[in-house]
Amino acid sequence: MKHLPLFTLFIAVTIAASSYAAERPNLVFIIADDCTYLDMGVYGGQAKTPTLENLAREGMQFSRCFQAAPMCSPTRHNIYTGIYPVKSGAWPNHTRVYPGTKSIAHYLGDAGYRVALSGKTHISPEESFPFEYSGEFRAADPFKDDPFPTIEKLLTDSKEGGTPFCLFACSSEPHTPYNKGDASVYDPAKLKLPPTFVDTANTRQEYAKYLAEITYFDAQCAALLKLLDKHELTQNTLVMVVSEQGSGFPFAKWTCFELGLTSGMIARWPGTIAAGSQSNALVEYVDVTPTFLDAAGLETSDTMDGRSFLPVLTGESAEHKKYTFGLQTTRGIGEGSENFGVRSAGTKTHRYIRNLNHTETFKNFVTRPGGDKADFWMSWIEKAKAGDALALAMTQKYQHRPAEELYDVENDPHCLKNLIDNPEYAELKGDLSTQLDAWMISQGDKGAATEALAHTRNKKFKENKRP
Repeated sequence: MKHLPLFTLFIAVTIAASSYAAERPNLVFIIADDCTYLDMGVYGGQAKTPTLENLAREGMQFSRCFQAAPMCSPTRHNIYTGIYPVKSGAWPNHTRVYPGTKSIAHYLGDAGYRVALSGKTHISPEESFPFEYSGEFRAADPFKDDPFPTIEKLLTDSKEGGTPFCLFACSSEPHTPYNKGDASVYDPAKLKLPPTFVDTANTRQEYAKYLAEITYFDAQCAALLKLLDKHELTQNTLVMVVSEQGSGFPFAKWTCFELGLTSGMIARWPGTIAAGSQSNALVEYVDVTPTFLDAAGLETSDTMDGRSFLPVLTGESAEHKKYTFGLQTTRGIGEGSENFGVRSAGTKTHRYIRNLNHTETFKNFVTRPGGDKADFWMSWIEKAKAGDALALAMTQKYQHRPAEELYDVENDPHCLKNLIDNPEYAELKGDLSTQLDAWMISQGDKGAATEALAHTRNKKFKENKRP
C-alpha cells in the first residue's frame, strides 16, 4: 500500500499529460512553389482551385501576406526559423543559416510534438532543421488512392499515441518545368495575360501549363485534407496554406515587385477561426513559426523577428503590422547579376523599392535563352526588336531599374507606374525609406557590402560563420 500514492500520482500525471496533448492543436502548413497568388482561382485568377476555395469558405483568407525574399531557399529558412534572411544568414538562394540557429522543429519537438516535413526542402544545415523527412508531398500522385502513406502513418501514430503533430507539406508546383496537371483545360488562345506579359505564342503556351500546375497543387491539398477528415483530425488541426513567392514569369519571383513578395494565405481551424472570414492584416512568413508556437501554448524565442498573429486568426484583432520588408539577392543564382541587390519596404497600399546597384543589368534564370525550363523570354526580346511598344517597355523595365521605385499596389499590383518622383508621395517615400534603413540596421544588413558576401552563404561554401 505504501506505493499507492506514488502510483496514483503517476496515473494523475499521465492523464494530465494526455489531456494537455489532446487540447493542443495539430498544425499543418501547406506551401506551393513559385505561385503568383493572383493567378489562383480562390484569389480571382484563372487557375481552377476548388479545394482552396472550399477551404476559404471554412476558414480565413488573407489578402496582405508577404515573404521576405522572393526565392525558394531563403523563403523556407525564413518560415521555419522566424528570423529574417540576413540575420539568419540565409539571404541568397541555395543557402544556409548560421550555426546554432534553431527552427520550429526544435521548439515544437522539445514540447512533445512530432514535427515532419514532406516534400521540397531547400534548407541547411540539417542540425538546424531536425524534421522527420519524407519526399511524398513533392513526388506522389495526389490522384492515387493512397498517395501519402508516410504522412498517413504520422497521423495515425500521433492520434493513437495522443501526441500532437506539426506537418509541413511542401509542393514543387507550379515551379518549372510545367509538366504536371492537365494543361488541356486551359486554352492558350483564351487566356487573359497579366498586363506585364508580352503576348506571344510561347508565353501563352507556358502560361497555360503553369495554370494547370496550380490546379495540380490544389489536388495535392485536397488529398492531404481528406486524410485529416479520414482520421477525424480536422476539428483539432490548424491548417495554413500559402502560395509562396510569385511565379517564374517576369515581375514576380526574383523581384521585390508586389507579385514577387505577396503571398496567398488561407487558414482553417474549426471552432477557433470564423468560417468565411477575410483579413487584410499585414502578416509575414516570418510570423508563421511564432503563430504556431502561440497556438500550441508555447512562448516565442527571443531570437525571432516574427510575431504571432494568432489574435488575427481568432478575431481578437483586425491588425498585426504596419510595415513589411523584403530583399532580393541575384548573386550566386544561375545566370544572376553579380551586383544587383534589392531592398524593399511596404504598407498595405504602397511599396518602396531600393535597387542597390541600379546601373547594372538585372539578370536571372528567366532572361537566359530557354528561360528557367519555360521558354518565352526570347520571344519577348524578338518582339521588342521588331518594334512592339509593350515588349520594349516590359523587357526594359524588367532588366533596367532606377535607383528607387514606389508603387500604389492597391490600385497597381503589377507595379506599372513608378510614383517615386511624384511630389504628392514625397512624405510616404521618406517614411518608407526611413523604415527600410532601420530594418536593415536591425538585421545587420549593410546593403552592397552584404550582397558581396552572398556567395559565402552557399551551403557548399567551406566556412559557415557570421561576418
